[in-house]
Amino acid sequence: MSYTTIDDSSEFFQIKVYAGTSGLNIPVTHTNDGNSDLQPDLIWGKDIAATYGHYFCDSTRGRSKYLYPDVVNAEYTTDAAGNDIVSFDTDGFKVGAPSAANSTNGGNTNKVAFQWKSNGGTTSSFNESSNDPGGTIQTNTTAGFSIISYTGTGGPGNLAHGLPSAPEWIIFKNRGTTNVWATWHVSLGDDYKLELNSNNAKDSDGSFMNSTLPTSTNIRVGDSNNPNTNADAGNYICYAWSPIQGYSKFGQYSGNYSTTAANSSHEYTSPYDGPFIYCGFKPAWVMIKRIDSANNWTIFDNARGAIEAQGNVLNNYLRADTEVANVHHYYTGIDTVSNGFKIRGYDGNINGYGTYIYMAFAESPFVTSTKTPTTAR
Repeated sequence: MSYTTIDDSSEFFQIKVYAGTSGLNIPVTHTNDGNSDLQPDLIWGKDIAATYGHYFCDSTRGRSKYLYPDVVNAEYTTDAAGNDIVSFDTDGFKVGAPSAANSTNGGNTNKVAFQWKSNGGTTSSFNESSNDPGGTIQTNTTAGFSIISYTGTGGPGNLAHGLPSAPEWIIFKNRGTTNVWATWHVSLGDDYKLELNSNNAKDSDGSFMNSTLPTSTNIRVGDSNNPNTNADAGNYICYAWSPIQGYSKFGQYSGNYSTTAANSSHEYTSPYDGPFIYCGFKPAWVMIKRIDSANNWTIFDNARGAIEAQGNVLNNYLRADTEVANVHHYYTGIDTVSNGFKIRGYDGNINGYGTYIYMAFAESPFVTSTKTPTTAR
């Protein structure tokens, strides 16, 4: 059985779906719906119904600073205190009028906000070696999540991550240039990276992390432009997660390209028989990427009304590397159960004959800290 230190995942991760109200000239509060109050430190937002880009806003850089993970643009600063994300609140966030036609509050279409809690915006500084980039960090050791802001040096150095164990999912972005969203996952090894803004397969790059795996204390960065250039001020943001039993998991699986459906109408009474991935919890959010081929980053979650009436399959999804609105296909879905998820489709983005990585965060643990099993949906 799987036990956990986090019985209520909503204390550290929540998803909020809300409708845009761009016609209003006052900020609108969106309160989270989980069992616990959550003040977000990282918001990953997207308009569900419109082709507006994703955005990242975090409490280290501040509510006025935005990066867009589906493109390589430099950081954007909103032009007024009442625009975009207005504040990170004790149980949610406020949004004002959008400074451009974007996903924070534009139009009347539905938006989604994936939210992680770190340390309430409180940071500490680090500087550990003669060539260390140096910077600030805020960490939640219970949930295994750090936000690291640092200045590149152009030479190999260390980032102190503050996590309870070596991180297994790391995202880097140069805030001032159009460098890619360099992304590392534990399944890649020490000489490969992915690009969150691209559907590209994994890329061999020994200079990315200096051919060194993260340790229990540091993330090593090499002299690559992606994580550590000193050009154009070289200001970076890094998001890093370590696995927490019963709450988060990062791993890989092999696709089997199962194309056998239950019946000709593709009803989800007995859908496609893809691999089962054990997590030790019922997932609330899963992102999948094929690493040996050019396929999209595919996001499923339990908050976007995506469950088929005749089954238990999430088959509405977003693509992290494109601005495309919500997509719905009968052959692209996952079945979330009490201890993991099963692939229910044959789309190459989730279940071709290839190797896939995943990142998953819990709705509820399989077994609580008091040894109480949760029930399947």
